[in-house]
Amino acid sequence: MADVVFQEIAWLLLAAAAVGLLGAVLRQPVIVSFIAVGIAAAAFFDSSAETASQIRFLAELGVALLLFLVGLKLDWRLIKTLGPVALATGLGQVAFTAGIGFLIGLALGLDWLTSLYVAVALTFSSTIIVVKLLSDKRELETLHGRIALGFLIVQDIVVVIAMVVLSTIGIGAAQGGSGLGDLAMVLGSLFAVMVLLVLFVRYLADPLMSRLARTPELLVIASIGWAATAATIGDTIGLGKELGGLAAGISIGSTPYRDMVSARLAALRDFLLLFFFLSIGATLELSTLGEDFTRAIVFSLFVLVGNPLIVILIMAWMGYRARTGFLAGLTVAQISEFSLIFITMGLSLGHVDQSAVGLVTLVGLVTIALSVYMITYSHELYVWARPLLRPLDLRDGREVAAENDEQRPAVDVIVFGLGRFGSQLLRRLDDAGYSVLGVDLDPQAVRRLSHEGWQVRYGDVAEQEFWSELPLVQARWIVLSVPYGAILLTETDPHSGLITAIRSHRFAGRVAITARDDEEARRLKESGGIDLVLYPFDDAATAAAKQIADLDEELASMVEEATPT
Repeated sequence: MADVVFQEIAWLLLAAAAVGLLGAVLRQPVIVSFIAVGIAAAAFFDSSAETASQIRFLAELGVALLLFLVGLKLDWRLIKTLGPVALATGLGQVAFTAGIGFLIGLALGLDWLTSLYVAVALTFSSTIIVVKLLSDKRELETLHGRIALGFLIVQDIVVVIAMVVLSTIGIGAAQGGSGLGDLAMVLGSLFAVMVLLVLFVRYLADPLMSRLARTPELLVIASIGWAATAATIGDTIGLGKELGGLAAGISIGSTPYRDMVSARLAALRDFLLLFFFLSIGATLELSTLGEDFTRAIVFSLFVLVGNPLIVILIMAWMGYRARTGFLAGLTVAQISEFSLIFITMGLSLGHVDQSAVGLVTLVGLVTIALSVYMITYSHELYVWARPLLRPLDLRDGREVAAENDEQRPAVDVIVFGLGRFGSQLLRRLDDAGYSVLGVDLDPQAVRRLSHEGWQVRYGDVAEQEFWSELPLVQARWIVLSVPYGAILLTETDPHSGLITAIRSHRFAGRVAITARDDEEARRLKESGGIDLVLYPFDDAATAAAKQIADLDEELASMVEEATPT
C-alpha cells in the first residue's frame, strides 16, 4: 500500500508541475493551477484513502507553516509607519466587502451564517500574488505599490483577528457543548498562550535562536518542529492549528533571525501549500457546480469591481489622484489563500457545509485568474477608464495646492520626486542658496514638506497639462529624482514624455535625472535631452568612503604628532 501512495502522490506532483507550467505561460499564479489539478484528480482518478490521508496531513502542515511565516513578519508598528491611507483603505475595503457581501449572500438564498462566512472570506486579498506581480513589474516602490502593501498588511492583521474570534466563539458549536463553558475555556487558553508568548519572547527567544543559528540546518528543522508542535498544542486546547502556527511565528518574530528562517522556509511553504490547494480542489462538489456557478459569478463580479471601487473612492476622499487609487485598487480584485483557509476552518467547526467551500473556491479561481491580467495591464486599463474616473480628481491635491497658490519667490530648481533622496536634495540645494520647488504625486509627502515650510506642489511628471502650472521660465534646472526603472512604470515611455513636455514648454535650462547603475545611465544619455545623471547610492557610498579616509588621515596625523622624534 505504501508503494501505491508513493506512486499516486508522485503522479500528482508531476501533474501539478505540468499544469503549473501551462499556467505560467498563461501568466496565472500557481494557486489556480494547483486547484485545477485537485479538481481533475478528484473527477477522473480514484485515489486510495491512504493517499487522501497523506495529502490532508501535508495540507495541514502547509497551513500551519504558512501561518508561522505570517507570524514571523507580523509587525504592528508597520501600520503606523505606512500611514493613515493604508489603515483607511484596508479597514474601509474590509468593512465594505463584508457588509455588502453579506447582503448579496442573503439575496442569493444563503443562510445568514454562511453569508457571513462567505462575505468575510471575500475581504482578503492575496499578499503572495500581489507582491509577486508588483515585483515582476518593479512597482513595489511606487506610491500605489507602497499603499497596496500597506493595506495588504492591514488585511493580514484582520484575518488574524477573524481567526481568533472564530476559534473563540466556534469551539462550543463544533463540539456540541454548552457554549458559555467552552467560550470561557477558549478565552482562558487564549490568555494563557498570550502570557506564555510574552515570557518566551522576553526570556528565551533570543538566546535559543542564537544557539540554533550556529547550525543553519538545525535552525530550519527546529523552526518546522516548533510550528508543527505549536499547531498541535493550539488544536488540543481549542484554538486550532492555524492560530497555533501563528503564535509560533510571533514568538520568534522579534529575534534577529526571523528573516533567515523566513527565507529558508519559503520554498517548503510553497511545496506544502500545493497539497492544501490540491485538497481544496478535490473537495469541490461537481454535482452542485451549476448552482454554485451562478452565485460564484455574482460574488466574483462584486470582488472584481466593488473592491477596487471602494479603494478608489477612499483614496480620492483622502486627496489621492484617481490614477493612484485605480492602480492600488486593482490589487484587491481577488481573494486569497487565506479566504480558503478561513472558509475551511468554518467547515471544520460545523458552521458551513461543503457547498460554501466550493463556492469560495470557485470565486477564488475566477478572481485570481482575472485579477492577474488586471494587475499586469493596469496602466492600459487606466487609459481606458480615465474618462470615467476624471470626476474623482476634483479633490486632486486641492487642499495642499491651495497652500502654494500665493506668490512665491523665483525658482532656480524644480525637483520631481520627494522621496528620501529627493527631499534631502531639496534641503541641500536650499542650503547651497538655490530657490527650490518640490513636486510629488503623494499628497502626504507634499503636505508634510509644506507644513515644514518648503515650497512644494502636488503633481505628476507624466501629466502634460500640469507642466503649464510650473515656473519653467525661471528655473535653471529640472531634477527627476526617481530611478529610471521606477519611472518607467508611469506610462509607456515616461522619459520621452518628460523630454517632450520640457521642449513643448520651451524649457531652456538643464535636466538631471537619477539612475541606479551605468546601464540605466547609458540608456538615458543615448535618448538625449539629459545634461546630468545622478547616482544616489554611488554618490552616498563615495561620500561615506571619503569621510572614512579623511578620519583615518586625521587619526594618523594625530598619532604621528604624538610620536616623539
